Amino acid sequence: MDVKNPFESPNTFRLHRAEYVVAWIVINVFIILHWSHIRWVPAVCLFAYIDLIGYIPGAIAFRRSPNGRISKNYYIAYNIMHSQITQGAVIAIWGFTIGWEWALLAIPWHIFGDRGIWGNFLKPFGMPFEPHVTAPGYHRLIDELSAGYRPAADERAPAAAGVPGK
Repeated sequence: MDVKNPFESPNTFRLHRAEYVVAWIVINVFIILHWSHIRWVPAVCLFAYIDLIGYIPGAIAFRRSPNGRISKNYYIAYNIMHSQITQGAVIAIWGFTIGWEWALLAIPWHIFGDRGIWGNFLKPFGMPFEPHVTAPGYHRLIDELSAGYRPAADERAPAAAGVPGK
């Protein structure tokens, strides 16, 4: 994946998930080390509110939809609630107003678990809210990449095409 090709192959997706699994394991270590210092009611609430607002309404709408199409608002809610930017802001606001505490670990535990353990990243509008099959276009892309994609001469960077560059 790069700036010109914003997608992941199965291997880069596994590697991306592995990074989140490592972060999730680190959070688990902190949870274990500070178990007795965690206020569990706030921790459970901090963990659950992400899905209560960002996932469950969209999942219900998707399951009720006869054709799988639901409002983009459900995708927006999911992406906002599962954004590290949003949750980082929640942690900061909580920390500066209520106080810094170990219960806040529930937020990265949720986000890193979703990405690393379950493989759930942000949801694009063009895909089903709950994908149950791999998109045919993705299969074609992976097949082309596996065959060894080689850009045509006019697609190459100027230096690679024999044109003097900067």
